[in-house]
Amino acid sequence: MKALLLYSSREGQTKKILEFIDKELSDYQCDLVDLHQITAVDWDSYDKVLIGASIRYGHLNKLLYKFISANLSQLQSNKVAFFCVNLTARKEDQGKDTPEGSAYIKTFLKKSPWQPPLIGVFAGALYYPRYKWFDRVMIRFIMSMTGGETDTTKEVEYTNWEKVSLFAKKFAQM
Repeated sequence: MKALLLYSSREGQTKKILEFIDKELSDYQCDLVDLHQITAVDWDSYDKVLIGASIRYGHLNKLLYKFISANLSQLQSNKVAFFCVNLTARKEDQGKDTPEGSAYIKTFLKKSPWQPPLIGVFAGALYYPRYKWFDRVMIRFIMSMTGGETDTTKEVEYTNWEKVSLFAKKFAQM
C-alpha cells in the first residue's frame, strides 16, 4: 500500500511530524512531499493521502487553499486526512488540541470547500534562535500574551508524540 504525505511547513515541525507518521505507517510505502513544490498528484498511485499544514500568525498558507481548490474532486473521492500544527494546541487542558476546540480548524472548515473525514490538531515547536529578527520579536510578543515561553535563546517542542501516534493509527484504519 502507498500513502502520500504532503506538508506545508514553515520551520519544519509539520514535516517532522509527517516523518514520524511515516515510521508509524509500517504497512505503507510513503512519499513525503512539500505541498509548495508539487505541481500535480497522481491520485491513482496512492491508497491514502495525508496533508499536514502549519499556522503562522493565525493563518494557514494560501497555497494550501489553492491546492484544495485545484484538487477538490480528488480530495472528496479519495481517502484523505488533514492535520494542523500550531502553538495554541499546546494548551491541551483547554481542548485547543482538538478539532472541536481549535479556532484554526473552525476557520479552515469555514474557508475550505473540502471537509476532511479525519482531522488532527498538534502542538508545534518554538525555534526562537532559528527565526529572523522580526519573527522572533512577533512570536515572543504573541507568546507573552498567551502565557507561553518568551526566552528567545530557547527551542521548545510542544508536540505530543503519543497523540500523533494515535492519529497515525486512525489514518491507517481509514
